[in-house]
Amino acid sequence: MVRFTNPLGFTPLPVIIITSVTYIALFAALLIVHLTVPNPPSSTPQGINLTAAWHDLEFITRSFHPYNSRANDDVHDYLLSRVEDILASKDINSDQIQVVDDKVSNITFSSGNTTVYFEGTNIIMAIRGSADYRSTWPITRDTVMSTEDRKIGGVLVNAHYDSVSSGYGATDDGVGVVTVLQLLDYFTESQNWPRKSIVLLLNNGEEDFLNGAKAFMRHPISQLAHTFLNLEGAGAGGRATLFRSTDTEVTSFYRKASNPFGTVVSGDGFKKRLIRSETDYVVFNGELGLRGLDVAFMEPRARYHTIEDSTRETSMNSLWHMLSASIATVSGMASDIGATFSGGEVRSDGKVNAGSGTDAVWFDMFGKAFVVFRLHTLFALCVTLLVVGPLTLIALMVNLAQTDKMYLFARKKYVHSSDDDQAVHLNGWRGFFRFPVAAVVATAAVIGLSYLMVRVNPFVVYSSPFAVWSMMLSAWFVCLWFILRGASAMRPSALQRVYTLMWMFTGAFALLVAATVGVKNESIAGGYFVMFYFAAIFFALAISYIELFFLPKKSAYAAQFETDTRPNSNSESASRPLTGTTGGHSEDRPMLDDDATETTSLLRGDRRSFARYGSRRQSRDDSLEQHEPKHSSDLGHPYEGEQEWSGKLPGWLWTIQFILLVPINVILVGQIALLLTSALYQTPADGSAPLLIYISFAVLTTLLLAPASPFIHRFTYHIPTFLFLVCVGTAIYNLVAFPFSRDHRLKVYFLQQVECDTGKNTVSLTGLDGYVQEILSVIPSAEGKNITCRKPTMASRKELTMCSWPGLPAEVVPKHVAPFSNRTHVNTWLDYSIHKSTNASQARISVVGQNTRACRLLFDRPVIDLNVEGAGLDPRFKTTGAKGTSEIRLWHREWSQPWNVTVKWNDKTSSRLSGKVVCLWSDANTGAIPAFDEVLHYMPVWSIASKYGDGLVEGSKRFEI
Repeated sequence: MVRFTNPLGFTPLPVIIITSVTYIALFAALLIVHLTVPNPPSSTPQGINLTAAWHDLEFITRSFHPYNSRANDDVHDYLLSRVEDILASKDINSDQIQVVDDKVSNITFSSGNTTVYFEGTNIIMAIRGSADYRSTWPITRDTVMSTEDRKIGGVLVNAHYDSVSSGYGATDDGVGVVTVLQLLDYFTESQNWPRKSIVLLLNNGEEDFLNGAKAFMRHPISQLAHTFLNLEGAGAGGRATLFRSTDTEVTSFYRKASNPFGTVVSGDGFKKRLIRSETDYVVFNGELGLRGLDVAFMEPRARYHTIEDSTRETSMNSLWHMLSASIATVSGMASDIGATFSGGEVRSDGKVNAGSGTDAVWFDMFGKAFVVFRLHTLFALCVTLLVVGPLTLIALMVNLAQTDKMYLFARKKYVHSSDDDQAVHLNGWRGFFRFPVAAVVATAAVIGLSYLMVRVNPFVVYSSPFAVWSMMLSAWFVCLWFILRGASAMRPSALQRVYTLMWMFTGAFALLVAATVGVKNESIAGGYFVMFYFAAIFFALAISYIELFFLPKKSAYAAQFETDTRPNSNSESASRPLTGTTGGHSEDRPMLDDDATETTSLLRGDRRSFARYGSRRQSRDDSLEQHEPKHSSDLGHPYEGEQEWSGKLPGWLWTIQFILLVPINVILVGQIALLLTSALYQTPADGSAPLLIYISFAVLTTLLLAPASPFIHRFTYHIPTFLFLVCVGTAIYNLVAFPFSRDHRLKVYFLQQVECDTGKNTVSLTGLDGYVQEILSVIPSAEGKNITCRKPTMASRKELTMCSWPGLPAEVVPKHVAPFSNRTHVNTWLDYSIHKSTNASQARISVVGQNTRACRLLFDRPVIDLNVEGAGLDPRFKTTGAKGTSEIRLWHREWSQPWNVTVKWNDKTSSRLSGKVVCLWSDANTGAIPAFDEVLHYMPVWSIASKYGDGLVEGSKRFEI
C-alpha cells in the first residue's frame, strides 16, 4: 500500500498529485493567455482616448472599402479630417509637424512575370523630434537629404486603410489605422514629444500587391526613418502578435510592452516561406532597407478577409493591446539617439542605410515577460551544451565506477573474485529498454490517429482543434503509461527513471544538433526551445547520477551475502548470513527473473502481475520464511519490489528533476503549440494539406508529455483510465462531427467573370471539393444550372476546386454611361484602342474602364519592355521580370480614366501579339453585384465568402495586334 510518511517521496500519491496539478495549471495558464485579451486600464496616458479610437474604428468599418471602391475615398477623407482635428487641438508650430496628402506619388514595379502601375493616395504625418537638427524641414518632393541629415534617422509607423472587397477590415487593418491616429495624438503632447522624428503612414493599397507602401518609397520623406513598426491583421480580434523582426536591437524595444505576445517561430515561418501571405514589412525592410517589427492579429483565420472582420468580432481589449504595445515600442525607438541605428551614406541600391543588427531569438512568458537575446548567443549556448553535457555525464559515470557505485548496466557482483562459484545478482540492466519501446508505441499511436483523421474526417480540426489536442494528448499518455507501468509491475526497477532520462538525453542531443545546424546554416531561431529542453534533461540526468552516490558500494552490498565462518558456526545465530538472506548459497542470494532452471516451478511465487511487491521478494520456500531475517538497516527501504540495494536512494530528489523538466518545457513548447494551432488549424480552406496539421500536433504532443515520462510509471490506474475514456470520446467525436460551424465557417472564394464581347456571365465559388458543391446546392441561381467544376488557375488556390455557373448579372456600370446606343450595355464596361508603331513589334494600347480605377492587360506571350504614361520610374524597381511580363496591373487614383501603355515584344517567332483586357469592380456596397449578395444571403451558416482576386467582378475583352 502507499506510504504517506514522505509527502515528497517517489511514490504514487505525491507523483500523481504534483504531476497532475502542474500540467493542469500550466495548460490552463497557457490557454488563458492565448484565448483572452487583457482589459485596458481604468485611466489611459495623456493623449490617448480609447472612446475616440473606437468611434474612428466604427466609421472606418461601416462598409467595405477596398482601393477600388467609392467608400475608400470616404475613408481617406475621414482620416485626413481626423488628422487635422487632432492637430488643431494642439499648440504646435508649423515647423514641428508635417502632413502630406500624397496624391502625386506613382510607382511602376515588377514582381515575377507581373508588372504593376499604381497611383497612391497615402496620408503621411511627420513629427519632428526634439533632437532632430536636420537642415531641411519640411521634407518636400524636391528635398534632397544631405549625408548628415540621413544620419539622424527616425521611426516609421505604418498601417493600411484599405480593406478587401469582401470584408470590413476591423483588424485588417482598422485597429492599426486608429492606433496610428492615437499615436499622433499621444506624441504631439508636450510631455510625450519624441526625441527622434516619427513618421506616421496611413497607406492605401496594401491588399492588392503592397502597392501603398511602394508608393510611399517615391516620397523623399521615406528616407527619414531608420526603424519601423508595421501594424497588421490576419484574423479578427484576440491579441496582437509580434510576427517577426529584423534584429535583436529593434526587438528589445518591444520588450517594454506591458503585455508582450509572440515567438520567433512565426518569424522563421516567414523566413522559410511556409506562410504564403505577406505584409508591408517586406517593403520597408527588403526594399527600403529599414529595420523593424511586424505586429499583427492572427486568428481566427476563418474570419480573415470576410464580413466577420468587423467591430462585432473584435473588442476594445484588442485595440488597447495593439495600441499599448505600439506606444511602448515607438517610445523606445524614438528615444534612442545613440549609435544603434546609425547610418548616413547613400547606398548604391537606393536603400536607406539604417545600420545593421544581429539576428534575434525572442518569445514571451505568459504574455507578461519578454525574453530576447542574440541568435549568436543561442548558437554558443547550444555548442556549449553539446560539449559540456556528455563530458559531464561521462565524468560522473567514471567517478561512480571508481567509487564502486556504478549500478547502471551492472548484472552481477562477485563477493571475492570472479572465481567464486556464484555471483550476487544486481539486476542493473532491468528497465533499460522500456522507455524507447513505450515512446515509439505512444508516438506511433498519435501518428496513426493523424492518418485516421485524414482518411475519415480530415477537416474536423478546422472547428475543433482542442478536441484533436485532447485526443492526442490522452492517447500518448495512456499508451506510454500502459507499457511503463506494466513493465514496472512485472519487473520493478529502481533505475527506470534514470534509464528514461538517458534515452531522453540521447533524443534531445540529436534534436539539439539539428537545431544548432539550423542556427548556423539557416539562421533559424525557432529551435530555441530545444536548447532549454536539452539543458533540463541534462541537469535532471546529472541529478540521477548523483543519486547513485548515495548507494552502498557494490562490493559492500555483495559482501553482506557472505556466510559467517566463525568457530561456533553450528549455532543458529552463526549459521545466518551477516544480513540479507538465509545463507551464502546461491539459492539465498538475489535472483534475476531470468535465473530459472529446469527445476524451477512454472508458477513462480515471486511474480505477481500488476501487483505491488513487498519490501523483499517472497521466498521460494515458505517453510524458510520464518528463518529469513529482515533487511539490514544499512540498506534502507527500497520501493516495493525494486532492487534491494536501492533503499538508500533519496526519495525526494525526483521533485527537483520534475521542476527542471516539466514547467519550462511545457511553457515553451505549449506556447509554440498554441501559436502553430492558431496559424495552421484553419488553413485547409486555403488548400493546405490537413496531414501536416495533424502530424504537427502529434510531434508537439510528444514534446509536451515526454518531460513526465521518468515519473509516469508511478501513476496508478485511475487517471490513465479517465484519460482513456477521454481519448475514446474525443476520437469518436473527431471521426463523426461535422467539421465546420457557425463560429468556424468554411471560407470559399467568390469571383464573377463577364466576357464583354459576348455577354457571357460566369459566377464561381472556389473551396474544398465536396463542400463547395454542397454550398452551391442552396444558391437559388445555381439550381438546375450546368455547374462546371475544375482546378483554379491561381497557383495559391490550386489545391481547391472552382465550381462555376451562369449566375445573376452584375450592374457594376450604370446603363446611362453607354456612349453609343448601338452597343450592348455589357460591351460598354471597358474599351481599348491599339496604335501599332512603325516598329513591327511595338504598340501603344489605351485602356479605359467605366466606374473603376483598376484594369489589367494579360498577354498570351510575355512582352519584353513596357512603359505606362505617367509612370513613376524608380531605379530601385524593375519594370519587367527576367523573362518579361505576362500581366500588367493598372491602378488609377481617379475614376474612369484611361491608361496609355506602350509595349514591346519579341518578334523572332511572330510579329503578332494577342491577349486580353480585363477591368475590375470591387465595390459590394451598392448592390451592383447581386451574385455576391445572393451567395452571402443563401450560403449555409457553416460557410462564409471571401474574395478570390483583387476584384469581385472581372470584365474582359480579347485583343490581337
